Amino acid sequence: QVQLVESGGGLVQVGASLRLSCAASGRTFSRYTMGWFRQAPGKEREFAAAITDSWTGGNTYYADSVKGRFTISRDNTKNTLYLQMNSLKPEDTAVYYCAAGPMGIPSQFDFWGQGTQVTVSS
Repeated sequence: QVQLVESGGGLVQVGASLRLSCAASGRTFSRYTMGWFRQAPGKEREFAAAITDSWTGGNTYYADSVKGRFTISRDNTKNTLYLQMNSLKPEDTAVYYCAAGPMGIPSQFDFWGQGTQVTVSS
């Protein structure tokens, strides 16, 4: 079991930056592939970014919509996942969730946080 708590969301203007954090419980954080997902009002939840577990090499993956603007990273010594978001756009407005899944490239993520709201105002 992994418990995940997101933080760092807020209201920002177009072009601003935010860094989201996701604190994970447990001693096996490094063995999980971690991801960020987001859900905009009236839309389905969508994938934003993922970083594989340390054994797989910590490879990163991004949705096309965020590639080049968002950076996912992890600090296994702090059991924390990050999402650095730059050049924010109104379409980035959503609730952002972190999730944990099995090692490698999981077909699904098993553990989810409660989410943090990001609002980008024009």
